[in-house]
Amino acid sequence: MALKGRKVWEENVKTLSFALILMLVVISIGTVGYMHLNDDYNFIDALYMTVITISTVGFKEVHDLSDNGKLFTIFLILSSFGIFGYIVSAVTRFILDGVFRRNLKDYRVARKIEKLSNHVIVCGFGRNGRQASLELLNHGEQVVVIDSKESSIDKIRMIPELLFIQGDATLEEILTSANILKAKALITAIPDDAANVYVCLTARELNPDIRIISRSSKLQSDNKLKRAGANNVIMPDLLGGQQMAKLVAQPDIIEFVDKILLQSIKGVKLIEVSCSNLANCFVGKSILDLNVRNVSGANIIGLKDDEGNYIYNPSPDIILDQKFQLFVLGDSDQLARLNKLLNTGKLTR
Repeated sequence: MALKGRKVWEENVKTLSFALILMLVVISIGTVGYMHLNDDYNFIDALYMTVITISTVGFKEVHDLSDNGKLFTIFLILSSFGIFGYIVSAVTRFILDGVFRRNLKDYRVARKIEKLSNHVIVCGFGRNGRQASLELLNHGEQVVVIDSKESSIDKIRMIPELLFIQGDATLEEILTSANILKAKALITAIPDDAANVYVCLTARELNPDIRIISRSSKLQSDNKLKRAGANNVIMPDLLGGQQMAKLVAQPDIIEFVDKILLQSIKGVKLIEVSCSNLANCFVGKSILDLNVRNVSGANIIGLKDDEGNYIYNPSPDIILDQKFQLFVLGDSDQLARLNKLLNTGKLTR
């Protein structure tokens, strides 16, 4: 939910609650007043007279009014007319204009965000932020988008799977409302590099362990963003230029890689597999001992060792370690078999 939307909801509820309290006060005064001014009025008669008076429906009095009763009725009408009219107009707008439905939906979104953990926060819903959000959804991630523009929030509302907050992502209270303390990653795709620096600084301070990926529009901003806490800095314009050049020099290779990384969500995937739950029987063994290709059909095309070094096309003689991350290519069934192999040590199909 947008923080702004939540505040609007709370303000509307407070306004309506205050008006209703005033109305109850007027009804109470009217009921007591009629009972006091005319002995013929019991509680029901007095309440009935009060309601038909403040609603101006024009029904006949239950009993004839004295001069004092008539003056009291005039006072009651004048004091309640504005309140009654305000309540009718506010409730009508709240329901017919969709304010109630929209604010209620936003309030429910906020409650969902409060319960999130291990989610991804995306700051900015421009071209890059939108694409990142949709890609994350395709990979089954929970996403909270932060954007300050009403037009962007309206676009986000059209994607039911996306949660959102309307506000300035550089502010601590906005990131906190996105439950950043329990988030696993943050992508800041705001067009302004200075704003991205502030987002990185604030996010890193709030959650030292979160992974931060930042967009950068200028080459000079790369080091600043990394000093501010970004783990990775992406320059869309630079990547786009490199991609176009490589499509001329190495078109088939680029298209092959793109199909694996970007287009084949349900087909062949290149994923990262942790060895943290490696079966005891494989600890101290080599990649060759896994017999990955024959058992699962998947291929180990690279790994990241315990010192953070990347090894491409690793030798089958490399000894496995539970701190390794494996980069594996295969379809969903092959990857599922590989995970079972790594975790259980069972080599049967």
